[in-house]
Amino acid sequence: MGTSSDFFVYFQYGGNQRPELAEGKSFDELFDVVLGAEVAEKLGYALGDEVVLAHGTGEISFVRHDDKPFKVSGILKRTGTPVDRTLVVSLEAIVAIHIDWRDGSPVKGHSLSVERVRQMDLTPKAVTAFYVGLKSRIAVFAVQRAVNQFRQEPLLAILPGVALQELWDLIGVAEGGLLIVSWFVVVVGLSAMLIALLTSLNERRVRWLSCGRSEPGRCTFSGLVLAMVLTIVGILFGCLLLYGLLVFWQPLILSEFGILVHVGWFSVHELRLLGIVCLAGFLIGLIPGYRSYRYSLADGMTIRAKKLLPGGVNSIPLSLLN
Repeated sequence: MGTSSDFFVYFQYGGNQRPELAEGKSFDELFDVVLGAEVAEKLGYALGDEVVLAHGTGEISFVRHDDKPFKVSGILKRTGTPVDRTLVVSLEAIVAIHIDWRDGSPVKGHSLSVERVRQMDLTPKAVTAFYVGLKSRIAVFAVQRAVNQFRQEPLLAILPGVALQELWDLIGVAEGGLLIVSWFVVVVGLSAMLIALLTSLNERRVRWLSCGRSEPGRCTFSGLVLAMVLTIVGILFGCLLLYGLLVFWQPLILSEFGILVHVGWFSVHELRLLGIVCLAGFLIGLIPGYRSYRYSLADGMTIRAKKLLPGGVNSIPLSLLN
């Protein structure tokens, strides 16, 4: 890719990140080349190595620029974008290697030396593509329409954001499926909590009897509080685990798949979902709370009967009191 040094200043990816050099420097000389991380890794290039550009497909080269080799001046850090598979040179270098070409092929017997090429005017007369940044987002579609309807040149304006939105719409089907799976996980977790609370009722009932007290309101409130505490602790633990994994895996996901996973505050939609989970935990807590209320009434009667009857509580069948 032939470009200018502004590429390293204005090109951004993954949330205002710019390409950075892992080693070396940018192209200062005419035949310097900066390699993407994947190019350097897979082809085994290092700083100072010579690189010969060629025209062809795959591993087959039809025409090679052997007379004007490039020198690796720098290697970029991995970005997870097509830049990792790019060789970045200057626009003047693209003109230089084709200065003695005509109609897409070299002119036989007219190969110019590197020293002579350096002395020539290598100002590019045309470019095939360029990035445009607008200060006003409102003018995006107006500019796109103006470019597409420009009659002096056959131009095409492409909005990357629109193309990505179409891609995310397709992926949204899978996202909806994962959301359904998540709700099933929540239901299973709440069911397990309900079973644990109901199982622990008998133990708490024995403790209340041993203390000689069984207040219906207090028993019901304790059941609700326990359910809400478990729900909130589960939400906090899940959020901490999620953010911990995102912070740890974010660089790897970006470098390997080119997907930037934003780590930020919860959105309104996510807060609404967490609120629904809290409400579900509260409703689940009503079930053991109600059971505690019924048990506390029966246990209160048992304790009172134990004080009144000489035979004690064993004289009254507990099944009748329940």
